[in-house]
Amino acid sequence: MFDLFGKFRFIAGDAVQITKWRFAMKDSLQPGMTVEFKYKVPENKTVPFIYPEFTEGHVMPKVFATGFLLALFEFSCIKATNPHLDWPNEQSVGIGINMTHTAATPAGMTVTVKGRLEKMEGRKLTFFMEAYDDVEKISEATHERFVINAEKFNAALDKKKAKV
Repeated sequence: MFDLFGKFRFIAGDAVQITKWRFAMKDSLQPGMTVEFKYKVPENKTVPFIYPEFTEGHVMPKVFATGFLLALFEFSCIKATNPHLDWPNEQSVGIGINMTHTAATPAGMTVTVKGRLEKMEGRKLTFFMEAYDDVEKISEATHERFVINAEKFNAALDKKKAKV
């Protein structure tokens, strides 16, 4: 069995052994670290394009889709943390988000994401994120990520895919 947080459990009879993997997260990964990322919104990141197979979306406004904004927060955090990890052997995956999206942004505007690593609990990272377009604040979020061993994570995914 594999749990997403980097532990393998080998089961033999009644005995369970847990092996923890060593991580090389650098000491430079610390609360207070900030990130800023700018992104010009193309038309293909607007609501009609998020799930083009749903015809209802074709008539929706061409504004930056909430799903793409969420992904922009995630990728901003990835870009911020990668220099502090043993990339690509260590990676971070999103495990939670609490987000508001309070203003529409048309294609062509630039979205500026600003974030701060608020808290670290072992390999769990908690970020506070904000996004602004050329006119106003459009979003804020608390985003949680977890540092994983990519090889072990991918091996677990392969086992899961083999079950189907």
